[in-house]
Amino acid sequence: MIYLKTDEEIELMRVANLLVGATLAEIAKHIAPEVTTLQLDKIGEEFIRDHGAIPLFKGYNDFPNALCISVNENVVHGIPGDYRLQEGDIVSVDCGTQINGYCGDSAYTFEVGEVSPAVKKLLQTTKESLYVGINAAMEGKRIGDIGNAIQHYCEERGYSVVRDLVGHGIGRKMHEDPEVPNYGKKGYGALLRSGMCIAIEPMINMGKKNVKIEKDKWTVRTADRRPSAHFEHTIAIRQGKADILSTFDLIDEVIKNKN
Repeated sequence: MIYLKTDEEIELMRVANLLVGATLAEIAKHIAPEVTTLQLDKIGEEFIRDHGAIPLFKGYNDFPNALCISVNENVVHGIPGDYRLQEGDIVSVDCGTQINGYCGDSAYTFEVGEVSPAVKKLLQTTKESLYVGINAAMEGKRIGDIGNAIQHYCEERGYSVVRDLVGHGIGRKMHEDPEVPNYGKKGYGALLRSGMCIAIEPMINMGKKNVKIEKDKWTVRTADRRPSAHFEHTIAIRQGKADILSTFDLIDEVIKNKN
């Protein structure tokens, strides 16, 4: 069942999503060599709670932390722990909040210090592919149009698209219908209607598309252990251009000031 949101509900979702963007920007300030992923998680949880919201991931199917933090070959769902970030790492931070009964969800892959040109290009392409997918998300098109746009953009640049994990509808719950794959055929899948809210989240690998789940039963990594990048926005479908409810603006500002 796909739930269409009213304008009022979309504005409540925007509040939750803007808080996610602010949380990720706060995390960005602290990303540096020798910082542990658990330290980042604690900063994120405190920031979310200080702003009157609930960390959406904590306790979801018994997930133990507020953030999913995935380093290098880890694609998504990494559990924060005592790993210390190292120069040249990349780290995906996925964050969700719930406030006033509505959810926000967004992710960003950060560079730790100087990363290799090849890895930098992977991040750039993945981030660009997110907006390519968003540009395909408009009333009257179909879910397959979004995935096809992302898939084509990344594959023609030599990268592979993870098939085992997908984006999703979002609203009062973090995961609602429909599923939003990052691959697909034009003209296939659920019809996009004004008021639909979805999270689009390309997960793009430098190597092959195959992934494995680690022994912790959460962390998803590339089978060939080559790097993976992940960016995510929550959007509302509108007539014409999609309305991006989350934001990278604060994150990009922090990164610019650090450099």
